[in-house]
Amino acid sequence: MENFGLSQSQAEAKLKEYGLNEIPSEKKNFFEKIFKWLISPISLMLLTAALISLVIGKIFNFFFILGLMVLNFSISFWQENKADRAIEKLNKQLNNQVKVYRDQKWQWLDSRFLAPEDLIELTIGDIVPADAKIVEAKNLSLNEAAVTGESLPKDKTANDLIYAGSFVATGWARMVLTATGKNTYFGKTVFLIERSNRKSLLEQDIIRISKFLSYLSLIGVIIFSVFFIWQKFPLPDLIILDLSLIIAGIPISLPTVMTLVIEFGVIELAKKNALVRRISALEDFANVDLVLTDKTGTLTKNEISVQEIIPYSQKSLAEIISLALFGASQDDRSPINRAILNKAKELKLSFEADKLIDFVPADSDRKRNSVVIKAASQKILIDVGASQVIEGLVNLDQAAKVRLESDVIRLAQSGYRVLAVATKTGDNPVEAEMDLIGLIVLSDTLEPDANEVLDFMKNNGISVKIVTGDNRAIGQEVSRKLGLAGRIIDRTELSRLDYDQLKPNWLNDVAGFSEILPRDKFNLVKWARKYFIVASTGDGVNDLPALKEANVGIAVKNAVDALKSTADIVLLSSGVSVIKDAIIESRRIFARLYTYSTYRISESLRLIVTIVVLGLIYKTYPLTPIQIMVIALLNDLPIITLAFDRVKLTNKPSKINVKDRFQLSTIFGLAGVANSLILFFLMKHVWFLSWPLIKTVYFLKIVISGDMLIYIAHTKERWYKFLPSRQVILATIFIQLSGIALAMSGLMMPVAISLGWVVFVWLWSFMWMQITELTKFVQSKLANEQINQN
Repeated sequence: MENFGLSQSQAEAKLKEYGLNEIPSEKKNFFEKIFKWLISPISLMLLTAALISLVIGKIFNFFFILGLMVLNFSISFWQENKADRAIEKLNKQLNNQVKVYRDQKWQWLDSRFLAPEDLIELTIGDIVPADAKIVEAKNLSLNEAAVTGESLPKDKTANDLIYAGSFVATGWARMVLTATGKNTYFGKTVFLIERSNRKSLLEQDIIRISKFLSYLSLIGVIIFSVFFIWQKFPLPDLIILDLSLIIAGIPISLPTVMTLVIEFGVIELAKKNALVRRISALEDFANVDLVLTDKTGTLTKNEISVQEIIPYSQKSLAEIISLALFGASQDDRSPINRAILNKAKELKLSFEADKLIDFVPADSDRKRNSVVIKAASQKILIDVGASQVIEGLVNLDQAAKVRLESDVIRLAQSGYRVLAVATKTGDNPVEAEMDLIGLIVLSDTLEPDANEVLDFMKNNGISVKIVTGDNRAIGQEVSRKLGLAGRIIDRTELSRLDYDQLKPNWLNDVAGFSEILPRDKFNLVKWARKYFIVASTGDGVNDLPALKEANVGIAVKNAVDALKSTADIVLLSSGVSVIKDAIIESRRIFARLYTYSTYRISESLRLIVTIVVLGLIYKTYPLTPIQIMVIALLNDLPIITLAFDRVKLTNKPSKINVKDRFQLSTIFGLAGVANSLILFFLMKHVWFLSWPLIKTVYFLKIVISGDMLIYIAHTKERWYKFLPSRQVILATIFIQLSGIALAMSGLMMPVAISLGWVVFVWLWSFMWMQITELTKFVQSKLANEQINQN
């Protein structure tokens, strides 16, 4: 070992140069989060309104507005903290104790303090903590599924390069580290992730809605302000009114309420063992029409199993496994031996330990294990190993040789690994002229629910393509078993393609991709996002970039922590059936959010247009700033219960029809404007009510009419034929009662009103509910006629 290893001083110098063996992550502290939130446009508007209220002596208004700010920040801070805790797992992926050669002696060291050129020693079950070059190895094989996506362990020998994140399946090795931390293959993969930046469909839609409502509010405010300044209206009151109008128009709770609606769906999925890390991913999932799925650990268990037993003698299948069981029982840490042990358990076979005389384990040179057992008065030598090795030890006639070669080639082309079992009986049997007993065929095991979930996706308008690090033969065989029609494209063919020239129909005859590296999968997802809403699944480090780039990234149960920290959705139970649940739940959430956004736009339109029109006509405004804020708050509260609302699901990906929603929202909003203007005209010019009474009646009318609009907006059918859920009905009743209580008590109102006015307002609102329902029917009929014409 004198030519290897570092001294402590050398290691410290390298740590100073290259940094710790961990992936650096950026994390904001509490005060940075507060500052970022405070300088957001909504927060600045609220804060300005609160301070002006305090200056002009409206203390209640000041504390009310501050309460809204605290509520909004608390929800945002909670969500961001949850994400930070998940990201912290990234650095724990490679953080463990490692045996390292420092200062001419072996010692245990936290893996974070490893440096390039350190000599380390690993054995079965150890995770490779950094990229390295092997200097000495015995019977070494590594499971690289988390790095390359390949399902079967790979043999490694001296001078081979290995990568952080893989783990030792068999054997022992010493190696010199070549790269640590962010410079490893793993670290560069994470760096590739960090450069990926995209907004979810939900975030894009919120921005789209916010821009529209912001422009509408600002136009109203500009018209309002110019007119009232000309009328010499008190400036502090005008500023508060303008800010109130903006808040009611945008409004401040738009992202919060939409987030809360999704959170209830997140809770439902958690009950079904799916953790949603990015809550807006569920809305994206409703629109997914292409899934690029990892094979190993996702569609398959990443667990080798016996798929077939092919006899080459008179012995039964159980007898062949019984012979292989003697060697397999000596080392249950090997994945191949575990496959034989599991098959023996399935066949209810037991290991007869008293018959065992001698055992020689498999290694990278012998590629077979050998046992000698007692058999009556003689001994039996049993060899189990690679078919090409066993073939050189057995006595076969020409026909048997041809059959063996044909079987091995056929199975290899289908992606299987083949073990041969041979025996020799005698007083002192040797490895020569042995009898070939049979072949044991191994492969990764399909998840039992994989076929069902893929069938569900196909029937629901979602195309599925396999992306694997395994060879083309394995990819083709798995796609055949899963019923995915089409060919498998390997990395060589893929590298020759020009992504800029590819059209979406190119995928029509493709079942999947093989021998894929992380950058290949990343580029595939990046290209696919031009034409599709893409979900990507995986379990290993190799899947990190693609999951981050996809619209929705899904980590399966056995995924590495780094992937779980990056994914949008993490499956907590074996199998992929929970993906089906996520699709169903996401489409429910999409329908509910579509209802909410339609309602929200129409309500803001009604409020802004009505206040501006009446303000210009009567040179005053029909609501106080506090009434406007209370209306904005009460309008959103019942919408939270839409998380439990009844919806009708479609069997195809949901799409945000911006034009249809805008038309419907505008019709609802204009119906509300007509409702408000007519009532105001009656109160002012027919019944000659006082301004304080008009403002309170007007407030109650807006609250009750807004709640009734929910019944219309939540369904395309007649409102009475498809009522909301019990939770929504109870919430709207509660809000109406709250509005009535405020109006009758005079709390936050200019004046209290009588029960007679309450009954009148309710009947008036119900009448206009039917008029608004009629406008929905007309819009739906016109939209259908337009579709038929196209």
